[in-house]
Amino acid sequence: MKPYKIKVFGKEGCAKCKMLNQRLDKLLEEKKWSDFEKEYCDVETVDGLVAFASAECINPQRIPALLVTRRQDETERYVPVEARSPQPRDPVCGKSKLYQYVGLQTDYSDEGKGVISPGMITAVLEEACG
Repeated sequence: MKPYKIKVFGKEGCAKCKMLNQRLDKLLEEKKWSDFEKEYCDVETVDGLVAFASAECINPQRIPALLVTRRQDETERYVPVEARSPQPRDPVCGKSKLYQYVGLQTDYSDEGKGVISPGMITAVLEEACG
């Protein structure tokens, strides 16, 4: 079991969900991110919806989203990584960054344009393990 699991919340047929998965898969091929694994949660399935509801921190209107979790040795369960310095607006991730936990959700405003870039993904992975 890897120490970190990235839960990706999306749905079938969503181009932005597909792009996020592709970008994350490409990053996770790098040795630097070998402590991370991805779990895809399709919110249109019962299991995906349960995972989404359990996360308790993502706006359902801002999917796709990702949440970084860390395995607790004593329970072997994955729990969300808490943000070190919560702020309403991150310099790299803008309004896409989750506030309380390390993760991203899509910002569909004119400013965000619904894009989760590789740089944004890298920034949250670095926060999780740094």
